[in-house]
Amino acid sequence: MNENIIKNISEDLKIKVSQVEKTLKLLEEGNTIPFIARYRKEVTGNLDEEQIRKINEVYMYEVNLLKRKEDVIRLIDEKGLLTEELKSQIMTASKLVEVEDLYRPFKEKKKTKATEAIKNGLEPLAKQIMSYTAKPIDELTKPYLNDKVKTKEEAMEGAGYIIAEWISDNAYYRKWIRKLFYHEGVIITKVKKNAIDENKVYEMYYDFAEKVKYAKGYRVLAINRAEKEKVITVNIDVDKDKIFNYLEEKLIKKEGPYNYVIKDAIKDSYKRLIEPSVSREIRSELTEKAEDEATDNFSKNLENLLMQPPMKEKRVLGFDPAYRTGCKLAVVDATGKKECIKVIYPHEPKNEKEKSKQILLDLIDKYNIDIIAIGNGTASRESEAFVAETIKEAKRKVEYIIVSEAGASVYSASKLAISEFPDLHVEERSAISIARRLQDPLSELVKIDPESIGVGMYQHDIPDKKLSTSLDFVVTKAVNSVGVNINTASKSLLKYVSGLTKANIDKIVAYRDEHGKIMSRETIKKLLSPKVYTQAVGFLRIIDGSNVLDSTDIHPESYAVTMNLLNSLGLTLNDIGTDKMNFEIDIKDYTDKLNTDAYTLEDIIKSLKKPNRDPRDEMPKPILKNDVLHLEDLKLGMHLQGTVRNVTPFGAFIDIGLKNDGLAHISKLTDKFIKHPMEVVNVGDIVDCYVDDILKDKNKVSLSLIKPKS
Repeated sequence: MNENIIKNISEDLKIKVSQVEKTLKLLEEGNTIPFIARYRKEVTGNLDEEQIRKINEVYMYEVNLLKRKEDVIRLIDEKGLLTEELKSQIMTASKLVEVEDLYRPFKEKKKTKATEAIKNGLEPLAKQIMSYTAKPIDELTKPYLNDKVKTKEEAMEGAGYIIAEWISDNAYYRKWIRKLFYHEGVIITKVKKNAIDENKVYEMYYDFAEKVKYAKGYRVLAINRAEKEKVITVNIDVDKDKIFNYLEEKLIKKEGPYNYVIKDAIKDSYKRLIEPSVSREIRSELTEKAEDEATDNFSKNLENLLMQPPMKEKRVLGFDPAYRTGCKLAVVDATGKKECIKVIYPHEPKNEKEKSKQILLDLIDKYNIDIIAIGNGTASRESEAFVAETIKEAKRKVEYIIVSEAGASVYSASKLAISEFPDLHVEERSAISIARRLQDPLSELVKIDPESIGVGMYQHDIPDKKLSTSLDFVVTKAVNSVGVNINTASKSLLKYVSGLTKANIDKIVAYRDEHGKIMSRETIKKLLSPKVYTQAVGFLRIIDGSNVLDSTDIHPESYAVTMNLLNSLGLTLNDIGTDKMNFEIDIKDYTDKLNTDAYTLEDIIKSLKKPNRDPRDEMPKPILKNDVLHLEDLKLGMHLQGTVRNVTPFGAFIDIGLKNDGLAHISKLTDKFIKHPMEVVNVGDIVDCYVDDILKDKNKVSLSLIKPKS
C-alpha cells in the first residue's frame, strides 16, 4: 500500500490514516463492503458502506494514476530526456490530464504538419526565429531550401508549423488556457438547419448559452444527446484575444523582424491544435461530472425506492390497466403467493363496466382483499376511477394505491418471470409483480435490472458499466441492511447477499428443495466455504428455526459474547424480543467484562431488543386511498398529501392522485437556500404540499411544499 496515497485519502475524506489502512487491508483480504460496514466496525472506526466504497474507489484511481506517472517517467527516460524538474512535475500532478500534458512533447507523434516540416530539416530555422535573429529572410532561409522546400515562403510556413506544435505541447500554457475555458468560457448551442425535433424536446437548446463553470449536469447530458441526434451544434466560446495576448506575452520577449511568424503560429496553434483539444477535454470533464451526478441522483432515488416499507400481512389484488386487451387482475395472499388471475374490460372499446365491477367485487369478497395495487401505466387513472367507484359497494373495507410499474414489463418478459409463471401471459405476470412490489418492494424490485426502474434522469446517457456498478452497490447495500429470510428468498434476492456466488445460491436452493427448510445457520455452514459463510451468514435470517439467534443480525462469531451477556443479566434466549430486554447497562463496563468492543456490544443489544427489526419499518407508510382526485377539484393554495415519485436536480415529482405527477420546483421546496432537492425530499417520502399553479391545457399542476401565507 502506498503511504502517500493513503495520507491523501485520509485528508480528503477527513478520517484517520489508520482507518484508511485497516479498511484497505480488510478489502485486500477479500471481505465485502457490507460485511466490513456491519461486522468490522471496531476495525474501521464505524465507517459506513459509502465511506468504505469511496476509500476503495479513490485508492484504485490513485494507484492507476501512479502507475501512469511511472510509465510516463520511464518512457521519457528511455529517450534520455528526463530531468529531475520534469520528474518532480509529473509526480506532483494531481490529475491524469496534467500528466498527459507533461508527456505530450515527448510522445511519438503521427504524421502532422510539424513532423513533416521537421523531416524536411526546418527545426533549426524555427529555433532561429524564436531567438529573434536579425538575418535577412533570403539569407536566413537559403540553407533550408531543397527539392521539398522550394521557396522562402514555404520554409517560413514550415517553421511556423513547428512553432505552433511547440506552443501546443507546452503543459504550462495548456493548463492556463484550460483554466480560462473553465472559468470564463460559455457553452453556446444553436439549432441546426433542417434539424428534426418533432416534439421540440430540445427546444430550449435551439439558441442557448451558459457559462461553463455554472453548467448544470442534467443540461450537459441533454445537450450531448441533442448534439448526437444532430439537432444542435455545440461550441465553447472564449475571449480568443485574451489567449493570444497571453501567449504573445510569454513567447515574444523583444522586437524581432520575424515576430509576425510567431504571432501567426500562435493563432494557428490555438485554432488547429489547442482549441479543439481543450474544448474536448472541458466537455469530457463536464460530461463525466454530469454522469457522476446523474448516477448519484439515480442511486439515491433507487435506494429510497427499495427501502420503502413493505405492506406486511396484507392480501393484495394487483391491477394491470389497459384498454383494448383488458385489465389483468392478480390476487396474491399475504406471503405473495398467486391465488387467482382474471381479465376484465371496463374501458374502451368493450366497455363491460358492470360485468367487470361484479368480477372485482367477487374477488374482493372471496379472497378478503385488503388493498388493490393499480399500475401507473396506460389507462391507470381511468382504472383508478373504476376501482374507487367499485369498492364503495364492497362488503369489507378495501383501499387502493397507485403503484409505479416501471420495469414490470421488463421483468414479466424475462426468463426469471417465465420460470416462475410458465403458464401465464406477460400482462398477467405484470399484475402479480405490481401486487408483490406493494407487499415487499425490495424483494420484487431486485428481479428487475436497476436501470429499468424509472427513478433517474438521462440514465440511458450514462455508460453502462458506470451505472450498473453504482446501482448494483445500492441494491447490495439495501438487501444486506434489511437481511433476507433464507427459506423464502428468491435467487434474485440471494445474489445480492454479501459474499454469495451463483454456485452458493444453487446449493442453498437445492437444499431447500430437497429438505423443505433450512433450520439453522449450522446447516448453512455445511453448504458454504468458511470464507463465504463468514461474509454471508449475518445477513441470512432463519425464522422459527432451532436457534432464535439465527433470526437476528447477530453474527455467529458473536454468539458466545451474546450468551455471556444474557447470563450476566440473568436472562435466557426465550426472553429475546420481550419486555425483559428493556435493560440499560454501562457499555464501557461490559465491553471489558465480556472482552468485546463497544460497537459489537451495542449492535447485539439492539438485536436482542428487536430481533426481527427491519429498517424499512421506520419509513413513512404509503398513502392508501378510497376516492379519486380530478384536476377540476383543485384550487390554488389547496392543501394535499402526496408521495414523492422521483427527485431530479431541478425539483421533485409528486403523486397527488392525478394522471400526471405534479412538479415541485427546487425553489418551491423550502424557503431556505438548497443546492439539491434531496436536501429536503427523497423518493417515497409522504409530503404535505400546496397547489401553486394549475395548467389545464397541459393537464399539469405545479406544487409547493411551502405553506402559502394566509
